[in-house]
Amino acid sequence: MSQYKKNSLSLTGAVSLGTGVMIGAGIFALLGQVAELSGQWFPIAFLVGAIISGFSAYSYVKMSNAYPSAGGIATYLKKIYGKGALTASGALLMAFSMVINESLVARTFGSYTLQLFDVSDNSVWVPVLGVILLITAFLINISGNNVIGKSSLVMAILKIGGISIFAIGGLWAAGFSFSEVVPSSSLSEYPVSSYLGALALSILAYKGFTTITNSGGEIVNPNKNVGRAIIISLAICTIIYLLVAFAVSSNLSIEEIIRAKDYSLAEASRPAFGKYGLWFTVGIAIVATISGVIASVFAVSRMTAMLTDMDLIPHRHFGMPGGIQKHMLVYTVVSAIALTVLFDLTRIASLGAILYLVMDIGIHWGILRNLRKEIKANAAIIVTAIILDLIVLGSFLWIKVSSDLLVVVVAAVLTVLVFTGEKWFLKKTDNI
Repeated sequence: MSQYKKNSLSLTGAVSLGTGVMIGAGIFALLGQVAELSGQWFPIAFLVGAIISGFSAYSYVKMSNAYPSAGGIATYLKKIYGKGALTASGALLMAFSMVINESLVARTFGSYTLQLFDVSDNSVWVPVLGVILLITAFLINISGNNVIGKSSLVMAILKIGGISIFAIGGLWAAGFSFSEVVPSSSLSEYPVSSYLGALALSILAYKGFTTITNSGGEIVNPNKNVGRAIIISLAICTIIYLLVAFAVSSNLSIEEIIRAKDYSLAEASRPAFGKYGLWFTVGIAIVATISGVIASVFAVSRMTAMLTDMDLIPHRHFGMPGGIQKHMLVYTVVSAIALTVLFDLTRIASLGAILYLVMDIGIHWGILRNLRKEIKANAAIIVTAIILDLIVLGSFLWIKVSSDLLVVVVAAVLTVLVFTGEKWFLKKTDNI
């Protein structure tokens, strides 16, 4: 494909893309929601989420070593299941979960930015600012890989450094000692299903590593560097998440974190640093969310363009100029804008977690059945990944059925529509 340029992304650039998506969505958008489900144990939830994500990452590393491609997960699914409805549906679910992630980060951008002004949390400016961010990300993406790679690297350095300063400063200001990281509450304070539900959201905070696979055809020495980028990104984000979680828990009570769950880091900066600390934290949040959206839009457009080239999804130009990849940028951003306007952060995060876990289980199961020997994967690790995903997904669905049935219904309807739509499309194209 002419729009994919081999060797246009370095290992550092790939790590920047991965951490860009993870840190943008993970710690800023999800910390408060994870705390709401797990109480004082929320830092531990991020650690356990990292471990579960590590088991999942094993399959992606093995596949990327064997089949590096600009199509990433779309290519992996085709290798696993062949050219059919399962492949197309799994890839589209992943694409949808990434688009959902973009809207999650966009609304987070709005929530944090408004902390600089005397504006209500439910202000219409939250989605408005989110839409502005998505349009900006689109404009940056159409300028090409070079600009994306450089901007992602600069933003990654700024946000990782800035968040580290916030975390260490917050711990120091609170007179941090080791005893403060150990929860004083019992695990029985919340039902087991609630803690497992918190894990579903913490896993969503790490899922950004999968975006690296979608640039496999562009990364230098992809057979090795895609896997390396995944491992490095997960390690960096785990350290950052834990530092920030401990800093927030040292400065705010659980009740305060939950009350400000859409902007908990900004709230934690107030007692620790005052007005200037708030400005600093919001500034880092703005950088992190901008880079997160840019990286995610970049990855989704690549994967959906590959699906189009594989003749697995329909495509219409609608009179737009340029190639398929640019058209996919438009579709991706328009879809994310719709979600940003229509849903709040909690529902967006829940929907994204459900779709991602379903797709993730499909990847592991397919490798176990069809490709394990070919890519020399360890069956025990893959089975463990499947079991962990099933436990977390089942618990999260149980919570949502009780508290927000609409999210489960939307996820189920979307999954069914994607699969039946793909069956119809592929049957129709086969007959042409």
